[in-house]
Amino acid sequence: MKRLSLIAKIHLEKTILPFWMNLRDDARGGYYGYMSQDLVLDKKAEKGCILNSRILWFFSEAAMALRRIDLLAYANHAYEFMRDHCIDRDNGGVFWSMNYDGTPLDVTKHTYNQAFAIYALSSYYRLTGDTAALSQAEELFRIIEARCTDSAGYLESFTVDWQPESNEKLSENGILADKTMNTLLHVFEGYSGLFQATKDDTVGKAMKRILTIYTSKIYDSTQHRQRVFFDNNYNSIIDLYSYGHDIESSWLMDWGCALLNDDNLGSQISSVNLEMAKAVFETAYRFNSLANECDRGKVDERRIWWVQAEAVVGLVHLWRKQPEHLCYRDAAANTFRFILDHLADKRPGGEWFWAVDQYGVPVPDKPVVDLWKCPYHNGRMCMELISRDPEIFI
Repeated sequence: MKRLSLIAKIHLEKTILPFWMNLRDDARGGYYGYMSQDLVLDKKAEKGCILNSRILWFFSEAAMALRRIDLLAYANHAYEFMRDHCIDRDNGGVFWSMNYDGTPLDVTKHTYNQAFAIYALSSYYRLTGDTAALSQAEELFRIIEARCTDSAGYLESFTVDWQPESNEKLSENGILADKTMNTLLHVFEGYSGLFQATKDDTVGKAMKRILTIYTSKIYDSTQHRQRVFFDNNYNSIIDLYSYGHDIESSWLMDWGCALLNDDNLGSQISSVNLEMAKAVFETAYRFNSLANECDRGKVDERRIWWVQAEAVVGLVHLWRKQPEHLCYRDAAANTFRFILDHLADKRPGGEWFWAVDQYGVPVPDKPVVDLWKCPYHNGRMCMELISRDPEIFI
């Protein structure tokens, strides 16, 4: 048996990192935007700015976590593409996506996208000390606060010149939402990364506002879960239980809140997240892994790549809170085994499948790289396990 943190480090260095290093586009900049399930790379595919931000974050954090100076070149490559292509110099903010050659394709301005750029640029600044990157992150923070907020919370989708538009990009399950849990979570995440880099009180104040929305509007204290899709006033508009987002929020919100160094607030948020993580475990953990979601009473039993990655971190975090409950420790270990046995792609040149069924059979026709499929969740899982180094052996 080996320690889980050691296995995670090996998996990060031998599987995840080489895969994404090989996707660097040295001819046109950034990283290639699409690879099919058959591992066929499309060098002329759309390059999502969210994908590029997540890759920038990944290589920046991996360089720091592993103390590997060679990874700086990959972070630099992602940063240069963002700086030179993804940023709208005329109207401010980050575009949604680029053509393969770096010209604008989808010029939507989405709050979710701005948040991930903040998260990435803040990590890159912590790695390099590049003040231009930090200034860009701070500018995006000011843009969100000035253009993407109202009296209730955070607005989401805008035209290139910041006129509100319908929120198709973050809506799904047959409904169109004005506001979403998902965007609020990742704005908090981006702000947390910026606060980690700067300790700026203005950023901290915005984080506390988000935590108030989280506890008063997003979190359902009777069912111990987050509501997902909302109208403009944060009234829930669908009965959707997102197991993956709940287990992710249960540790990520604790992490961001801890940066604020507010004991009373930290205790309140930790209590909410404890109950939420326990509910996910009791409701959705089966077949040694985590189901995807429950939409109006119907459970989606697919095992999605990012859900399993967040489940491992969330279950380790839950076990640290309640170490007497060894079931959480065992569930984290079992989920990691499920990942290695079923989601990790053992084909030469592979990384992780997008999804498998509850028995581990890959779901057909899902790409291994696209606008959303990235090294952010699984890479972060490995780095969290390395840094936490839990006493778990598999």
